[in-house]
Amino acid sequence: MKWYGKLYIAILLIFLYVPIIFLIVYSFNSGNTMTHFEGFTLNHYQSLFKDNRLMSIIFNTLGVALIAAAISTLIGTLGAVGVYYLRQKRLKRMLTAMNNILLISSDVVIGASFLIMFIAVGHLTGLGLGLFTVLLSHVAFCIPIVFLLVLPRLAELNPSILDAAQDLGATEIQILNRVILPQLTPAIIGGFFMALTYSLDDFTVSFFVTGNGFSVLSVEVYSMARKGINMEINAISTLLFVAILIGISGYLLFQRYLKRGIQR
Repeated sequence: MKWYGKLYIAILLIFLYVPIIFLIVYSFNSGNTMTHFEGFTLNHYQSLFKDNRLMSIIFNTLGVALIAAAISTLIGTLGAVGVYYLRQKRLKRMLTAMNNILLISSDVVIGASFLIMFIAVGHLTGLGLGLFTVLLSHVAFCIPIVFLLVLPRLAELNPSILDAAQDLGATEIQILNRVILPQLTPAIIGGFFMALTYSLDDFTVSFFVTGNGFSVLSVEVYSMARKGINMEINAISTLLFVAILIGISGYLLFQRYLKRGIQR
């Protein structure tokens, strides 16, 4: 790589990570401003953990993200397998295109669409905005992510392995459980973590579909930020950044473990 390429990457990393480092450093500031570092303290973290409402929102966010990631990984994986082995090529291309449209659609459009749908359903069933609507929305926009990660992995499978399994008398369910899914494990795990990250990071869609006293962290932080500077926001953001960093590191280590197992 030439020097200007390295310079571009360095500038890009500075613009991306300096604000995050700035936020993390000032989460330990004994003052209540981000203009002057007065001294080291953990008071902002202590007040965060003492705030029962905020801690409840954090657990709500983690719970929704984990459940949505698990459900979307299951549906997205089975959907990718089903679409890949479709014999009708036109239908296969149409379903893949519809999945890609959901990925590039504006979050505002998706959020507004869900809001209109849930309001219409609510008039018929009495269902209000809350946990169920947030979870359903997160599952819906995480499925295309998992689908997109698993589908290319299916194209890399050796067809002779499937033919050999059929020749040995394996049923379709056995081929799926014992041949296809084990080969897709890295992509499935990657899809789960990507879905988890997208769910934790989402604000726009969640902003439209929260209600009835239920909220997620991104919406709550937005509400807190509108009231003024609060060092608890820095503490929350720092903990979330560390949690995501640990999750990504665990995923990379697990991938390395899988590669070593395959090589052996």
